[in-house]
Amino acid sequence: MDLTEKRIVVTGGAGFLGSHVVEELEHVGVPDEQVFAPRSAKYDLRDHGDVIRLYEDAAPDVVIHLAATVGGIGANRAAPGRFFYENIIMGVQLMEEARRHGVDKFVTVGTVCGYPKHTPVPFREENFWDGYPEETNAPYGIAKKALLVQSQAYRTQYGFNGIYLIPVNLYGPRDDFDPETSHVIPALIKKCLDAVEEGRDRIVAWGDGSPTREFLYVKDAARGIVVATQRYEDPEPVNLGSHEEISIRDLLEMIGELTGFEGAITWDTSRPNGQPRRCLDVTRARERFGFEASTPFAEGLQSTIDWYREARRAGAAA
Repeated sequence: MDLTEKRIVVTGGAGFLGSHVVEELEHVGVPDEQVFAPRSAKYDLRDHGDVIRLYEDAAPDVVIHLAATVGGIGANRAAPGRFFYENIIMGVQLMEEARRHGVDKFVTVGTVCGYPKHTPVPFREENFWDGYPEETNAPYGIAKKALLVQSQAYRTQYGFNGIYLIPVNLYGPRDDFDPETSHVIPALIKKCLDAVEEGRDRIVAWGDGSPTREFLYVKDAARGIVVATQRYEDPEPVNLGSHEEISIRDLLEMIGELTGFEGAITWDTSRPNGQPRRCLDVTRARERFGFEASTPFAEGLQSTIDWYREARRAGAAA
């Protein structure tokens, strides 16, 4: 698909991942005026009328659906009903109206949280339905997972051209550093920088540090999404990841070193660990549309820390 000739809606296009996807579309030659990133203040994607109005106003050929209600373990535990409802209703309505309005291609970006809690490592796409997700974020994971069923069902009945991508945990510049909603990397970066600035010699981290995670730099993720939009046409879900696994304990030590935090770490084992391990098999993405992550983890972490330091300085100056 030649995207330079298409009108493209990127839901969540002003957010963390979405802003990088919009930049990547520009990088591959899509003119600015052909990319539409709806803002929630004007188009509430939970509202069916607003979704219809979005399609009428933007008249897209392609929809890349990134908008989501997201957060870390704490946020998911505090509002599981909201995380389920808002994520499923946005996706269901957007895909139905895409079908009704004759959209050429619909790209759903799902979540690694949809995988079963005890999936064999590395996670392969054929294991996606082999069990229930990890409990702390299951409502969110299942809501996003249901959109794969919708996409495949619509392809079968209507010939709907929908694809489904499963990115692993993302990180990078413009991430969410709010402690109430942030994921693990920005949360740990903030803890370390706060401690350094305040002269504290100890920080507290959730769990026992044993779970492992895989992380994908946001610019790599954006490139993978755009390449899939251009080249991938099949109904099967596809993992997007780096295929590098690191424990939370080692991650925090690495972040401490990069931020200059030299104090002690207290592990609060009364807090949940989350899923025991996460690491994706990325063979399908490489074979089907040639995507491989290219940013070394230490380099991506340093870039994220540098961006956040600058954002803190700018906020203090403001």
